[in-house]
Amino acid sequence: MAVIAVLAVAGVVAGTLSGAKASGRATGSARRASSVAAPARPLQVVSVTEGGATTRTDGADPVRVTLSAPLAATSPMPVIRPAVPGTWQRSGDTLSFTPTTPFQPGTPVRVRFAAGQLGLRSAAGGLLASPVVDHLRTKDWSRLRLKQLLAQLGYLPLKWKAQDATAAQPDNMATELAAEYAPPAGSFSWKKGYPKILSTLWGGRDSLIMDGAIRAFQSNEGLTMTGVMTYGLWQHLLKAAADGNANPNGYSYAVASEGSPETLTVWHDGHVVMRTLANTGIPAAPTALGTSPVYLRYRFQIMRGTNPDGSQYADPVSWVSYFSAGEAVHYFPRGSYGWPQSLGCVELPYNQAEQVWPYLTYGTLVTVTG
Repeated sequence: MAVIAVLAVAGVVAGTLSGAKASGRATGSARRASSVAAPARPLQVVSVTEGGATTRTDGADPVRVTLSAPLAATSPMPVIRPAVPGTWQRSGDTLSFTPTTPFQPGTPVRVRFAAGQLGLRSAAGGLLASPVVDHLRTKDWSRLRLKQLLAQLGYLPLKWKAQDATAAQPDNMATELAAEYAPPAGSFSWKKGYPKILSTLWGGRDSLIMDGAIRAFQSNEGLTMTGVMTYGLWQHLLKAAADGNANPNGYSYAVASEGSPETLTVWHDGHVVMRTLANTGIPAAPTALGTSPVYLRYRFQIMRGTNPDGSQYADPVSWVSYFSAGEAVHYFPRGSYGWPQSLGCVELPYNQAEQVWPYLTYGTLVTVTG
C-alpha cells in the first residue's frame, strides 16, 4: 500500500510538473505572438478640394488633401496635372499644395496618388491598395476682368480705375491669373470726346463694344477674329496685360449718317479726325442701319457684284473697310457726294478715304444712322 501511495503521489507530482511545463510553453508563445506588430491599416484618400470645393474652384487657392492617416516623412507626394510651380506642406493627416502661379481658369485639374511600395505611405507603414485619381475644375474666365483688361490696354472707349488707388497693378502672369479669380474692385468711366450714341452699345453680355474690342485684340495678336473669348485668347490677353502691351491702334469709332447731306464722321482716341460728305445706298440697294465691326480691309480691290437691273459690275475701289456683310467704307469716283448713290456701301472721295482708312482698323465699330 505504501508503494502504491508513493507512486500515486509521484504521479500527481509528475502530472503537476508536466502541466506546469506545458503552461510555461503556452505563455511564452503568447508573449512572442504579442511582440509581432499587427499589419498597418491601408492608407486611404478621404477628400481632395481646392478652397473647399471640387468644381468652380479658385485656381489660386491651395489644393487640400485629407488622408486617413499622416504620411511617412519619406513618402512621395501626389502628382498634380497640369503641372504648375508650387509647394507642398504637411499637417497631420492633411496635405496642402499652394500654387505659386495659379491654375488657368476653366481648367480640369487632376490629382494622382500612386499605390504600392512606390506610392504614398503612412507613418505607420500603410499603403494605398490601388492608385487613386481625383479631379477638380477651376472657375471660368471672369467677364468683369475681361472688361477691366481691355479698358486697361486701350481697347475700349472707357477708362477703368481701381477702387484702391494705392494697390499695385498686376504686372506678371501669376498676379494677372490671381486677378482673374478675384477681380479688383473699381469703376468704369467714359473717355471724353465720343458721341453719346456710342454709350448705347455698352452693357450686357453681348455688347457690341466688347465684340469690337475682342476682334481688335485678336487682330493685333494674329489670331482669327471671332469676337469670342477662347482659352488661347485668354493666354494672349493675360500676357499682354502682364507685359503692358497696349492697343497700338488706339480706339476709333465711325458714324455714317443718312441725313441731308449724308456724312461720315470718325473719332479716334476721343477726337474727331474726319468729317466728310459720303454716299450711302440707293432705295433699291440701301445701306443697312445699325452697328457692326470692321472685319476685312483692302488698300485696293476689284469689287464685283450685281446691279439692281441684274447686270454685273466689277469696279476698281481703294481704301476698303468692310463692316457689314458686303458693305464697306471705301473710295469710289463720283461727281458729287452727300446723297444716296451706292449699292449699299459708304462711298468717300479719294483723299478722305485715304485719310480715314488707317483709323478703320479691324474691330472698329461703324454705325449707320437714318
